[in-house]
Amino acid sequence: MSVSDLFKPLSLLHGPVMRNRFMLAPLTTQQSHHDGRASEYDQFWMEQLAHSNYGLIQTSASTVEAGGIAFERQLGIHSDDHLPGLTKMAKVIREGGGLSAVQLHHAGHRASPLIGGIPSPASGNTLKDIKAITTEEVERIRDSFITAAKRAQLAGFDGISVHGAFGWILSEFMSPNLNDRKDKYGGSLENRARFTIEVIEGIRLACGPDFQIGWRLSIERYGLRLEELREVTADIFDRELIDYLDLALWDSAQIVREGTFQGKTMLSIFAELPRKGVRLGAAGKIMSAQRAGELLDEGCDFVLIARAAILQRDFPVQVKLNPDYDSPKLPVIADYLREGGLSERFIETMRGWQTFVKPGSL
Repeated sequence: MSVSDLFKPLSLLHGPVMRNRFMLAPLTTQQSHHDGRASEYDQFWMEQLAHSNYGLIQTSASTVEAGGIAFERQLGIHSDDHLPGLTKMAKVIREGGGLSAVQLHHAGHRASPLIGGIPSPASGNTLKDIKAITTEEVERIRDSFITAAKRAQLAGFDGISVHGAFGWILSEFMSPNLNDRKDKYGGSLENRARFTIEVIEGIRLACGPDFQIGWRLSIERYGLRLEELREVTADIFDRELIDYLDLALWDSAQIVREGTFQGKTMLSIFAELPRKGVRLGAAGKIMSAQRAGELLDEGCDFVLIARAAILQRDFPVQVKLNPDYDSPKLPVIADYLREGGLSERFIETMRGWQTFVKPGSL
């Protein structure tokens, strides 16, 4: 395939068609109000993205419960008070011609008490002096995901993406290292995956056949087992429970270093699975037009743009203008990001990423 194939439309199992193969990855911006309401900085960021020719734009991770917060100034979707800002976001994305999704998030044991988070571990051994959440609390959080999805639908979004990566609550429950429960949400792989499956199935039932459901999955760290995640994914593909899988890799080209699939690319292990009508995309160091095009050859249906979108908001436009386009080299000075439209809050967030903002640049 050539770079031009990135601009072919992509149908999904539910809802409208993506106009091309570029999806904006969910990016932590930490520029919302402290209560989770979208700020003027959030809105300006979305306006920039909406006119940048993405096929689908995901919001940053949005809290499904106030106690599930992980970051200061994190976007929220756990209250009707968040609806006006979310509705404005969905409207501007739609007017720009792209599809929209809210990423639904709960931090689980990683919730931050310093900003009002309530750590909710799957296991009583994960955090000192904090008990595992009860079966009833798991079910309450499950229902909060479903309620948040309904809220996203009410706000006018085309769908949601369920955050099942990076050790947050759904990822945590999937891990045999972080989940030693004895109830129906622990023990066997089927039980550890139950929380995720119930969230996805509950959202489909609540939101109907025209609403899109994505699922973000990561493999590294937190005791996650590649073979198990592949098995769960195969089942989700076979039952067409989701519209798309967002494979969150540190590097889209990374190689498996040990185990059953040693020597293969992480992406290939999922790309080779029969997936019926479910679409597959990957994130991870996609900084050039060439790399984005290569991923279609490697089995992706779409690509997720993250750091490249922060550096150049209209990455898809740049690729269309220049099939040899490559992102600016990191690190960049803070003024470069300001000139591109990033708020001071967002720039401060990016200073926390090693090698992104040049040290000492004001």
